[in-house]
Amino acid sequence: MHSLALLTLACFSPASFAADVPGSRDLERVPRMPDAQIVDYRQTTDLERIYPLGSIRKISGQLRFDGQVDARGNTTSVTYELPPEHSAIQAFTAAREALQKQDAQLLFWCQARDCGESSLWANEVFGNAKLYGADNGQSYLLLRLAPPADNTLIALYGITRGNRKAYLHVEQFEANASLGNLLPTSATLLRQLKDTGVLDLPRLVGEPDETWLRLLSRALNLDTGLRVTVAGPQAEAWRQALIDQGVRAARMEAARGDAAGLHLELLR
Repeated sequence: MHSLALLTLACFSPASFAADVPGSRDLERVPRMPDAQIVDYRQTTDLERIYPLGSIRKISGQLRFDGQVDARGNTTSVTYELPPEHSAIQAFTAAREALQKQDAQLLFWCQARDCGESSLWANEVFGNAKLYGADNGQSYLLLRLAPPADNTLIALYGITRGNRKAYLHVEQFEANASLGNLLPTSATLLRQLKDTGVLDLPRLVGEPDETWLRLLSRALNLDTGLRVTVAGPQAEAWRQALIDQGVRAARMEAARGDAAGLHLELLR
């Protein structure tokens, strides 16, 4: 009887009744990791929001980063505590892949110490102390949704705290006005290429664009050991233009394919 009583108590322990915070819900575009729990949910309207496009640091009491998206609009944020069997990077990767399948454009992606101090992301950017953890246990990504929802941004922040609890913070920002032309950083393009093996740029359908040429050539020259195939309707023109921008010809091969725009693939 004693062991049965213990078993009964275990089955109905407080953890078994763990529930999302009242009034919370998942964001439509980001699937929830199995057994994850919403521990923080916030909605704000018509507020100014700044999303960094670079590693953050504090100098003389002021936040500093290389670039930013600054706009006014409505924000919905969801913070998940992950079950012990799932890590922050697993949840972060699953969310990123789901958004990329919806053709969301990556604007800035950093991991670990490349992001700066976790305390600044938690307290200054997201205003949520639950997100403070080890600097080398963090990941941040800012994406722009595909048209016609391209005035919406989604920020992802994954973190493992010192107590080993892992969290994924998902924030959706709907701007009141057009966000205009937003470009990814070269380091983000390189991280995407190295992590996923491909760089798909379906909007680059025409002749090589000077701005994108600079971004891509810088990205490829950040790691001169990488070799890629270049595919798309204007593949050879892009390849030659990248050579003119200083990327060694031996590092790029033109490839056949039915890519809608420019498509780079890592040669392993």
